[in-house]
Amino acid sequence: MAVGAPRVTDPDDEETRHGDGPRPARSAVTAGVLALAALPLALLAAASALGWYVRPSADEWCFLPQVRDHGIAGIVEQFYATDNGRLANGLLVGLYAKFPVAGHQAYAAVSAVIMLGLLWALTALLLRRTGLRAPRGTALLAAAMTGAVFLLATPNTYKTFYWPAASVSHTLAPVLAAGVVAGVFMGTLSEEASVVALVVLGAAAVLAPWTFAPRVRRTVRIWALTGTAGVAAGTLLLVTSPGSRNRRERYDAETVSMLAPDSLLTSLKLFVRILETVLTTWTYAGAVAAGVLLGLLVRRRPAAGPAVLLPYRPLRLLAFGALAFLVSGYLCTVITYPVFGTRVLTTERTWNDYLLLYVLLLLAAGAFAGRAVRRAARPARVRYGVAAACAAVCAATVAGLAVPLYDLGGDMRARAERWDRQDRSLRERAESGARTAPYTPNSVSRMLEPFGGGGKRQWPARCVADYYHLDQVTHGHRIP
Repeated sequence: MAVGAPRVTDPDDEETRHGDGPRPARSAVTAGVLALAALPLALLAAASALGWYVRPSADEWCFLPQVRDHGIAGIVEQFYATDNGRLANGLLVGLYAKFPVAGHQAYAAVSAVIMLGLLWALTALLLRRTGLRAPRGTALLAAAMTGAVFLLATPNTYKTFYWPAASVSHTLAPVLAAGVVAGVFMGTLSEEASVVALVVLGAAAVLAPWTFAPRVRRTVRIWALTGTAGVAAGTLLLVTSPGSRNRRERYDAETVSMLAPDSLLTSLKLFVRILETVLTTWTYAGAVAAGVLLGLLVRRRPAAGPAVLLPYRPLRLLAFGALAFLVSGYLCTVITYPVFGTRVLTTERTWNDYLLLYVLLLLAAGAFAGRAVRRAARPARVRYGVAAACAAVCAATVAGLAVPLYDLGGDMRARAERWDRQDRSLRERAESGARTAPYTPNSVSRMLEPFGGGGKRQWPARCVADYYHLDQVTHGHRIP
């Protein structure tokens, strides 16, 4: 370096030598992070508490008598041999259906804790593996904002978060895939989540030389190929099951093949329209803001060598993530189109299998942007201004998600009160020896109920009758 030339320093190096600054400043940052993290955590806690108002509906009317009469093993066997082949899905359904109404009430809180814990652990693990550290609560903030946006920014939060039958397949499944090496279990839990996992793992193995640092390429490839083998084995077990064959025959008789040119083109058009909805949902900005804060606050660990994962190739990592999201999202639309047809646009729960990847991609993009701001040769007040703006976006996101959640909570509460009254009436009729009883449809958030569509749709009336030990339920017009 020439004499008198300015010395370019890395902010991380300076702060590592000085212990990240004075202790009062570090304490203030930690307090601020924890205070901000309390916002999405409080939102998730409130959302979980609303689970008290969840009551059985749709498919669960059929699951409950099956588990009551034949146990968890019975529902697993039914899934494998008759319904859809999803062994792991049947196990999770059996676990909450074993405790009929109580299982439904507790599901939201239990699943929220599991998902938050996995996202928190994943964030902390990535920081350690990249040789970085952050003020206490930063990883929790990132995980809480990710979880809140993923669960509550969807157009239909009830089917995403509160309907256990859908959540285990399309909401919990992708989080398990992201946070746990699930392998065969994942392959028999959800076809769509498995597609996303296979796309990500396969792309990681193929694109490792382009995306990953040389020292970790072999490890990444072994991890990706091992995970791919496990998910593929589980998927093979699922698609060759009698239940999966029954499901394909049932829908193949009603729709064209998903590989037909018209189906592929229609699926593409539908996926583009889904993207329009997702990309114009402003509350996803909360994930970006949390990522920027993460990037601003992380520091290199003392004596840590170069980052292990991808801090030196952020654009390639983001390109990899965007490609995986678009490919897996389209493939998920392709395989769900034969089942739902154009209703894929209104069956928002099926989007969640690839939307978690989208939210994580936004978080990563924000983190890389925050890291770039931090490392730029700018006054500290610029970083403080960016941090304040991101904190405001996080707060606005929480507020934006809280308003529709409050409205949904009112609808859930009203439905729960009606459901409980009708439940008591049907039980009293059954205990008095009645063999038939009227049932009035009682829906929330477009959930299916017996005699929906003005009484035209019977399903699942037969299952409701089984649940109450009746021979038949008829179309009622007023809840007692």
